[in-house]
Amino acid sequence: MAINFKEKFKILYEKIKKIKYFYLYLAIGIGIILVGIYLTCIPKAKGDGLNKNIDKNLTEISSSAEYVEYLENKLESVIGALNGVNSVEVAITLEKGFEYVYQTETETRTSSGGTSITTTTVVYVDGQPVIVEEIFPTVKGVAVVAQGLNDVSVRLNIISLIQTMVDVDTSQIKVME
Repeated sequence: MAINFKEKFKILYEKIKKIKYFYLYLAIGIGIILVGIYLTCIPKAKGDGLNKNIDKNLTEISSSAEYVEYLENKLESVIGALNGVNSVEVAITLEKGFEYVYQTETETRTSSGGTSITTTTVVYVDGQPVIVEEIFPTVKGVAVVAQGLNDVSVRLNIISLIQTMVDVDTSQIKVME
C-alpha cells in the first residue's frame, strides 16, 4: 500500500513536533546560514588590507612627522578606493607642529607697599607637565599625484574628499596625473 505525499508530510510533522525546542534550533540554524552568506558575499573595499598602519589611533601619534604620515596614508587609502584612480601618492605640508596647553597654577602675593605680584607656574605630576589640551598641526597644503585622472569629475571628487578630510581650502590642494 503506497503512502501518498500528504500522509508522509503529516508523519514528518508529528515527528518534528515531538522535538523539544524545535523552533529555537530552526531559528539558530537559519541565523548561522544568514551570517555565513553575509560574510562570504559582501565584497571587500578596494583599499582593505593595503596598509594596516592607516588605522593607527591618533592618540598614539607624538610627532608632526607621524601625523603627516598618518594623514598621507589615510588620504592615499581613501583616494585609491575611488573608481578609476590608481597608483596614488599624497604629500602634505603643515603650517606648524603640535601645540600644547598646560595646566597652570596662579599665585598672587601682595607686598606691604600694596603692590601685588602674580606668579603662574606649570603643574607637574611625576616630573611631567599636565597637558590640558593638545592642538593638532594645521595642514598648509596637499598634493596628490595619481593615475586615471583624465575625467574632471574624478579630480573634483578628490579635491572635495581632501577638503572634507583635512579641512583645507581648494587653493591649498593640487591634484595632478
